[in-house]
Amino acid sequence: MPLRLYVEPMDAVLVDVDASGRVRYEGEEWSVPSLQERRAILYAAGKTRDELTDLMALLEQTPA
Repeated sequence: MPLRLYVEPMDAVLVDVDASGRVRYEGEEWSVPSLQERRAILYAAGKTRDELTDLMALLEQTPA
């Protein structure tokens, strides 16, 4: 699943995740994330989701 997610606590950009849970950061090889890395990724993804939800709500309410 190609993507671009900035993971602030790690100062890294997540660019890919495979079905087995391995991750690939920009400029790095595939790896299995540690528990701390997984938590940082989940935190970043949740924060980004919330920001995008707010953006969508704002744009849906604003007249074109």
